[in-house]
Amino acid sequence: MDIIPAIDIIDGKCVRLTKGDYNICKTYSDNPLDMALRFQDAGIRRLHLVDLDGARSKHIVNYPTLESIATHTDLTIDFGGGIKARTDLETALGCGAHMVTVGSTAVEHPELMEEWISEFGQEHIILGADARDGKISVNGWKEDSALELDDFIGSYIKKGITKVLCTDINKDGMLQGPSVELYRQLLAKFPDIYLIASGGVSSVDDLHRLSEAGLPAAIVGKAYYEGRITLEQLSELSQN
Repeated sequence: MDIIPAIDIIDGKCVRLTKGDYNICKTYSDNPLDMALRFQDAGIRRLHLVDLDGARSKHIVNYPTLESIATHTDLTIDFGGGIKARTDLETALGCGAHMVTVGSTAVEHPELMEEWISEFGQEHIILGADARDGKISVNGWKEDSALELDDFIGSYIKKGITKVLCTDINKDGMLQGPSVELYRQLLAKFPDIYLIASGGVSSVDDLHRLSEAGLPAAIVGKAYYEGRITLEQLSELSQN
């Protein structure tokens, strides 16, 4: 299983929210590049970089941070937050992202998302499927749509999507364990997707549970920053 540490950015700083609530925000570092270098030095190959200012502003904001990390590390970066227009996608890829995660636009403008999949290639686009109580949420998780998670993912598999990042918002930042059963059900229904689990990871045991459930990848955020999972453990898991 690919272990993907997350760096969430507000005002150029490394932060974490709880359940996506911008009012419950904790800063862990003023230097995201330093954090990214720590991951690289530990042998980690992937990074999930989230522009929380962009998600709230509905356009990319922290692209200088993306460019800095992409320039000074060899990490494979997937970037999300604020990808609302073609220019946002082009900026992210131009600043060094290997992949972009698109969520709200995939919900609100499916015809645009379909164009991007065709033009930029499915290998560069991850479908962001962020759900609260089984319904897809958009715009920095501030709004819930009427779309069912399963239907949303299924519709985009038909359009060529092969990579899906699924966050259970109720689990995010809570350190109470991931939604293993939800991911198991999704993999049973869509066995060919590269499903990235996000939200709730609190320990190495949680990562083992996700791996045993067949998850090809999992994001680690708050558990690392709060010392529940050490850098050495992430390094060891990344080498396996």
